[in-house]
Amino acid sequence: MPANQTSAPLRYLALAGPTASGKTAAALAIAQAHAVEIISVDSALVYRGLDIGSAKPSVSELASVPHHLINIRDPLNPYSAAEFVTDATRLINEITARGKLPLLVGGTMLYFKALRDGLDPMPRADPATRAALEQEAKEKGWPALHAELALVDPVTAARLNPADSQRVSRALEVFRISGQPLSSFHATKNKADQAQPTDSIELIDEVNHGADTLLTSLEPQDRAWLHARIAQRFDAMLAGGFLDEVKALRARGDLHPDLPALRSVGYRQAWEALDGLSPMAELRDKGIFATRQLAKRQITWLRSMPHRQVVACDDPNALAQVLHLACAFVERQA
Repeated sequence: MPANQTSAPLRYLALAGPTASGKTAAALAIAQAHAVEIISVDSALVYRGLDIGSAKPSVSELASVPHHLINIRDPLNPYSAAEFVTDATRLINEITARGKLPLLVGGTMLYFKALRDGLDPMPRADPATRAALEQEAKEKGWPALHAELALVDPVTAARLNPADSQRVSRALEVFRISGQPLSSFHATKNKADQAQPTDSIELIDEVNHGADTLLTSLEPQDRAWLHARIAQRFDAMLAGGFLDEVKALRARGDLHPDLPALRSVGYRQAWEALDGLSPMAELRDKGIFATRQLAKRQITWLRSMPHRQVVACDDPNALAQVLHLACAFVERQA
């Protein structure tokens, strides 16, 4: 049953947005104004040792307000959307019981969707099928497997890059196990979710009056603004010791680049460069490009969430708008 359809509806404030859109700063500003505890909605922040490349909040930021679901898992052990739903639901109830407001913050849109709508009942991972696909990819290449996917699941293939080995493999795995395309498992949206998103904060009372949750989405009006911030942040990561962080992960000896933690943007490119699979001189450009692609996918996800309240993150008044929305939500919950 979806988390929001239990007998006691979950009550929380959520802040989403693409990478480098200013979510951390906005969340800390909300925390200064209201009694909240932050629940991270980020598939990289759960892992210990992935600090610089994941833009993990600093030690002082983590200490300024209670944070949850950060540094809870070793990168050797994958963390799933199902685990997130279980953990987040428990934390939301515990934080609420303490008289505080749960504030969910992050950019892993699958987690947001899973918490709100529930998980699709698709087949579990099958190691044998996955190993067979990996072998086929070595022989034929991932573009050939993407072409195969296009024949059996054109909907999924259309939204995947042929080089996105992780998602192409999973889509083919689902088809081979179940005989059904991955797209057929997507939950049908209810009529309310077919409504158009609201971009004006003036409509907040009309749209969200009496609601138990509010999702504020930081989205750029000008992609160039976001691209510039992505480049600045990646440069700061490199200057801050990102490569040394990846070298330390490699030095453990038990990690490999196929682990979900190390397929994260930036880490994958750095690992490949250290393996000599791509020139080290190209790491910056490849890392920035991959991060731009991630941001593009995140924005696409957000646009499929019509219940969100959009704030232009490149607007000079963005922070004031986020605080206005949060304050209005808190007042309605009082």
